[in-house]
Amino acid sequence: MAMTMNGEVQLSATRDKVWAMLNDPEVLKVCIPGCELLDKNSDTEFQAVASVKVGPVKARWKGKVRLMDLDPPNSYRIVGEGEGGVAGFAKGNAKVSLSDKDGGTLLSYDVEAQIGGKLAQLGQRLINSAAKKTADDFFVNFAAAVAPK
Repeated sequence: MAMTMNGEVQLSATRDKVWAMLNDPEVLKVCIPGCELLDKNSDTEFQAVASVKVGPVKARWKGKVRLMDLDPPNSYRIVGEGEGGVAGFAKGNAKVSLSDKDGGTLLSYDVEAQIGGKLAQLGQRLINSAAKKTADDFFVNFAAAVAPK
């Protein structure tokens, strides 16, 4: 099953700070809902473990993410794939762009993903709703992390 999602988030931090925090595994681990592990294998590769519940399906996902098309501090593409055991698999990519706006940074994202297995059987509406909630929760957490203290 294919899925797409996009959006924008206004952050009250400079583009350089947002870029640095988008590449900091400690910050990301705290911001990603259900994240248990996020290790940086290299400057462009991470491995992760997260527990996620979508409707009646709860799974522990193990995956790898690679950063590509890096243009610091403006944009990059995130390419990843994960396995959730009996829940299935997910793979996809996201284009993330940063621009100056209103004294802070506007983060724009455009996601394309493929989902298979038991998770895909839940239906497009439930999957899209869960993905949007996860993204919204991440950005609330991330906005708090980058906010000036």
